[in-house]
Amino acid sequence: MSIIVEFFAAPDDASAALVLRTGPRRAFESLSFGNFDPGEAVVEWECLFAGASFDQLVEADEPRLVAGQDDDGCVVFAISPCLSAALAEAERSELKDAAVAWSFQRAEDGEVIDPEIAEAILSDLAALVSSARRQGQNVYCWVA
Repeated sequence: MSIIVEFFAAPDDASAALVLRTGPRRAFESLSFGNFDPGEAVVEWECLFAGASFDQLVEADEPRLVAGQDDDGCVVFAISPCLSAALAEAERSELKDAAVAWSFQRAEDGEVIDPEIAEAILSDLAALVSSARRQGQNVYCWVA
């Protein structure tokens, strides 16, 4: 389980990778969360928003690792273009529905995420993605 989860906007993979050791707060606009697995979450969100299958996304190596080792150290990964587009275009009601569905999925696995908190996470992330896209940037996630 992650201690720190920060989604952030950056111009490219190379810029995003530079935050591996220190985190993105000093360099980029970011959102900070905690206590959920963001790698699993972005795959679940893409399934909810875009109708992709979990297994297909995992087989396609989503989310795409940008920096670090996935061995309990810090990592930076990219939010897929498909998920970015879906979040940027999502209506408030779609974000709420996805948040409730995600909350229920996590509960089935024994992880408690309040639906209101899930909605806040998805709404804030959608706003970050929309802002990043307007600036020609991508959204990444730093996990420590």
